[in-house]
Amino acid sequence: SIQQLSINTIRTLAMDAVEAAASGHPGTPMALAPAAYVVWQELLRFDPEQPHWPGRDRFVLSCGHASMLLYAVLHLAGVQQLDANGNSTGELAVTLDQIKRFRQLHSRTPGHPESRETTGVEATTGPLGQGLGNSVGMAIAQRWLKAHFGRRGFEDLFDYRIVVFASDGDLMEGVGCEASSLAGHLRLANLTVLYDDNRITIEGETKLAFSEDVARRFEGLGWRVLRVADANNLDEIRAALLSLQDSGGRPTLIIVRSHIAYGAPHKQDTHEAHGAPLGKDEVRATKRVYGWPEDAQFLVPPEVVEHFRGGVGRRGAAASGVWRTKFAQYRNAFPDLARQWDLLQAGRLPDGWDADIPSFPADAKGVATRSASGKVLNAIAKRVPWLLGGSADLAPSNNTLLSGETSFSAENHAGRNLHFGVREHGMAAALNGMALSKLRPYGGTFLVFSDYLRPSLRLAALMRLPSLLIFTHDSIGLGEDGPTHQPIEHLSALRAIPHLVVLRPCDANEVAAAYRTLMTIQDRPVALVLTRQALPTLDRRRYAPAENLVRGAYVLADAGTPQVVLLSSGSEVSLCVAAQEKLSAEGIGSRVVSVPSMELFDEQDQAYKSAVLPPALAARVAVEAGVRQSWDRYLGLAGRFVGLRTFGASAPYKDVYQHFGLTVENVVAEAKQAIGRP
Repeated sequence: SIQQLSINTIRTLAMDAVEAAASGHPGTPMALAPAAYVVWQELLRFDPEQPHWPGRDRFVLSCGHASMLLYAVLHLAGVQQLDANGNSTGELAVTLDQIKRFRQLHSRTPGHPESRETTGVEATTGPLGQGLGNSVGMAIAQRWLKAHFGRRGFEDLFDYRIVVFASDGDLMEGVGCEASSLAGHLRLANLTVLYDDNRITIEGETKLAFSEDVARRFEGLGWRVLRVADANNLDEIRAALLSLQDSGGRPTLIIVRSHIAYGAPHKQDTHEAHGAPLGKDEVRATKRVYGWPEDAQFLVPPEVVEHFRGGVGRRGAAASGVWRTKFAQYRNAFPDLARQWDLLQAGRLPDGWDADIPSFPADAKGVATRSASGKVLNAIAKRVPWLLGGSADLAPSNNTLLSGETSFSAENHAGRNLHFGVREHGMAAALNGMALSKLRPYGGTFLVFSDYLRPSLRLAALMRLPSLLIFTHDSIGLGEDGPTHQPIEHLSALRAIPHLVVLRPCDANEVAAAYRTLMTIQDRPVALVLTRQALPTLDRRRYAPAENLVRGAYVLADAGTPQVVLLSSGSEVSLCVAAQEKLSAEGIGSRVVSVPSMELFDEQDQAYKSAVLPPALAARVAVEAGVRQSWDRYLGLAGRFVGLRTFGASAPYKDVYQHFGLTVENVVAEAKQAIGRP
């Protein structure tokens, strides 16, 4: 039948691609090809000619090691490749040549799906559990978009489903469980997960380490659970998918019993088929089982292509056409909302979005930068409706609550305050899904817990998503909570992530400037790092304007002809300012440089960087309540560092700073050492 021919085309393309690359995972695509066929050909609303159509269903391959499953389907469906501006390039996203170049340099078929490389890939997946976490964020975004933009008679414009393929590993990973728990609590009935229950992992059978009752676990998390006893039974799969409308307001898990490397005479149901080619002889034997020409490679029967174009292609084109016609009517009926929609889709901000950002008067006592952040965040949120988020159970500490806004919940999808619970990793993964859905999401926690969510933040950087992570309690300055909660190595660790902007403002006005900067960044995530303790608000009549933060680092003040440069970020800038005064009293000229963002500073032209840090001025002292590692790029061999080499301690923060030598006196002493003065 044409159905079986299509399924076997998916299987053999995966086998051949992995064999040609001598690398990859053939077994899962062979097992899940029937499910992929039914989902794409019969369920998804997806237009291959308009693959970024906003009303489309989203398909997420959380088991990203099975990437050839998705690449094969994208090829057969004829999905068009789009450029950075969303315009068609006139070629398929995945050509047959791209499949032949699976896992090769500069191909659009990398080892794991990457959303920025291949149109039709909704999220970059591979690290297990991440796609599942992203899908929860996508489901939240769909619910919010419908609640905000939907109007009577036009609700269906913003209705779409999120369908996920997940593996044993996705369910074992902590982030997968965090995200699933949140989805069940929020009753995200627009989310469907097909769990590939093949009972095989890389090491062997899952019973080596995984014996829980998955169905009971998900029922306990608030999911509806269905079973498909045989992944090759298309009618069983159809019946499960047809029942999605009757989910009872819950997300759905469909447990699909499959056989990894289905049809392979010697490797079906074995871990050898998980992460390695089958081998030429086994490929030939498997093709024989399928009734496929044994010597044919990368064979795509033309009738299969025609079948897909007449299925998902024809349905998708009709659905997207109806959507566009109806949205034109919506635009006429609700022009203000339509303008908001256009801005959101284009990643642009409304005119005057920053008009209400406060400025802060000079104040020696000052405020904590987390408090200033809360004020600025609320000022922006009033003018950017699609700015929404929350904290991992720390909103009062992170100052992330939007005043006057309701909470997003199972009963209220219009709320802009999200409560992620104590689920830092799940929160960050969900933020990625929300950002993929065009929202501007933020999430907050303590800086020390950036370790808990780092994999999701890394993927945000890889996908170039404008997620915002608000990290407070940024140093030993949090005091009494002690070394378990005091971040030491975390700033340098975050600065090591490519395409992540780390911003650590030194006072309230740098916080305001940080938001003005980060809100305009559309192509990478930002980590905003803030204090618990109050910091002096600098008198900007004496010091350089905080708006210079946009360049990453700037000369805050010169005192005399500089003999030494004092560099710092965040709370320690005030130590450098005080040290400058003491050095001046001793006749030593100095320059204080505020470095809120190394990433932004490194992007400046050489003339500006040399003006801030003159190459001839090698006497430099960096001051930060963390490890030295990320400062070496500016200090050179002659530079000195005032910071930490060990963990913190539990005590009032001023005592802790004194104990570890983060004092004005030590900064002065190191500056003198740098210039050879006793």
